[in-house]
Amino acid sequence: MRLKLGRPDLTRYAARFDVPRAASDFSVTFLGVSTLLFQDAESALVSDGFFSRPSLLRVGLGKIAPDLPRIDAALARAGVSQLDAVLPVHTHFDHALDSAVVAERTGGVLVGGESAANVGRGHGLPASQVRVVGSGDSLTFGSFEVTWVVSDHCPPDRYPGTITEPVTPPTRAAAYRCGEAWSLIVGHTSGRTALVQGSAGFVPGALAGRRADVAYLGVGQLGVQDEDYIAAYWAETVQAVGARRVVLTHWDDFFRPLDQPLRALPYAGDDLDVTMRALDRLAIRDGVTLHFPTVWQREDPWARG
Repeated sequence: MRLKLGRPDLTRYAARFDVPRAASDFSVTFLGVSTLLFQDAESALVSDGFFSRPSLLRVGLGKIAPDLPRIDAALARAGVSQLDAVLPVHTHFDHALDSAVVAERTGGVLVGGESAANVGRGHGLPASQVRVVGSGDSLTFGSFEVTWVVSDHCPPDRYPGTITEPVTPPTRAAAYRCGEAWSLIVGHTSGRTALVQGSAGFVPGALAGRRADVAYLGVGQLGVQDEDYIAAYWAETVQAVGARRVVLTHWDDFFRPLDQPLRALPYAGDDLDVTMRALDRLAIRDGVTLHFPTVWQREDPWARG
């Protein structure tokens, strides 16, 4: 039982919000939790696309549904009118609740496992906008190539299992079961590569032989794991792909609206301070730089800086 109250103070990590700003059309924009917008002058894709961020009370006691005004406001602020693809890293509500709406709004294809497809079907997406993939599959979207690699959710998984029937909101948060979890390898025609690890889980050996210059590393619930787990997670993601820069995601309180300043998840569910102490030791040992992304800011994690 966790008795620690409050939440970590992000100001102690202020100097880590230092990913270089993008100086060209090619950029990655962090939009909260594990939502990342990859774009250049011709193409754009987004992981998850979660913007509704319903309150803890609603998630715990009520039914949830995509919040269309919040989704539209977020897309407008990010300058997104068209996407090639929407890529949920798994299908818990804090990743996939809005994915079908974002695909509908932007014309993007919703891509994932059968669970993600059932999120799309429940929303009424046409078959032409739903694509089911398996581990090892690669698809090209304009300037980007994405490869799906089987992964796992960080323990504990509060809504385990797959989604076997279309999910039609409003519904309980538990309807958004984890489904198929993915590590995404995103490559660009420029030669730049990134790992998107949306959850702090892994399948041993799954990323062996894969390469990525940058790792967008999900750390939600990592701070309640033991040191052996954290070290194994680092080895099976960052070390496995040879990343030299790590940008942390899934540390923000996703029950708080995105138009308010981001804050860390409370100690009741995670401990970012524990995570940072452990990851700092590993990063220093391996000569890897460790950063936080700045929400809404177009960034270039491959740039020197």
